[in-house]
Amino acid sequence: MSAENAGAHAPTAGEYIQHHLQHLQMNFSFEGVKQTSIVDFSLFNLDSVFFSLVLGVVGSFFLWSAARKATSGVPGRFQAAVEILSEMVENQAKGVIHNAKSRKLISPLALTVFVWIFLMNAMDMLPVDLLPAAWHAAGPALGFKDYMRVVPTADLSTTLGLSCSVLLICLFYNIKIKGFGGWSHELVAAPFGDHWILYPINFLMQMIEYLAKTVSHGMRLFGNMFAGELVFMLIALMGGGWALSTTGVGLAIGHVIAGTVWTLFHILVITLQAFIFMMLTLVYTGQAHDAH
Repeated sequence: MSAENAGAHAPTAGEYIQHHLQHLQMNFSFEGVKQTSIVDFSLFNLDSVFFSLVLGVVGSFFLWSAARKATSGVPGRFQAAVEILSEMVENQAKGVIHNAKSRKLISPLALTVFVWIFLMNAMDMLPVDLLPAAWHAAGPALGFKDYMRVVPTADLSTTLGLSCSVLLICLFYNIKIKGFGGWSHELVAAPFGDHWILYPINFLMQMIEYLAKTVSHGMRLFGNMFAGELVFMLIALMGGGWALSTTGVGLAIGHVIAGTVWTLFHILVITLQAFIFMMLTLVYTGQAHDAH
């Protein structure tokens, strides 16, 4: 909670969760320019961008360090782990993308996507109030509001940004492999057939398919990570309520047990969600290589 609210009264459970679901935002609206759209594009989730960039640098350094230290002899544990991960991604790419030249770019891209999203998901494993508590002292002193969310993939703008990037890559390969004319013809000739009467219906179905794949790609990751973040907040509330309840000891023990069980289960969730996003990236780019 902000300093003035915290001074007035202890936050309720609803206020605690609402506060933790607020992003650290920066307004980029210009004076005299009226916001007319339903979505306010002038608001910028500064926390999501910051942690995404930091974790992107960390993931890139992780992969670069493994490549720089690679040896032809017996690999160390770090090199072996990265090689296993790289081979896993390459094998998955071979199964859906049969163009060897395209795989030279798409396979490293998929590997980067997996590592980056895994690291962003893993931020959910940190204690709920660890970084926000540190920001509680530093944020207002720097002129920012006392809000901080540390899981970039629990932000819809992040996951939809990633899925839109995949869409642009798919459009690029559609044009590169089929040519602009071939892809344009495919937009109106598939899936129901190459007849002028069916052109409007085919085009509409293609647009719906692109939109549905992009939205579902981003929403799937966001939904799972947002739900996981919310569960951690509820577990944190259980731990915080032990001092205010006659059953405080039971709540404290339940907090530890629930936190431990959910954390162990969440390791699987964050890994699986990174893998699913990576696989869908490979599948969608592979479909861009196929002619209807």
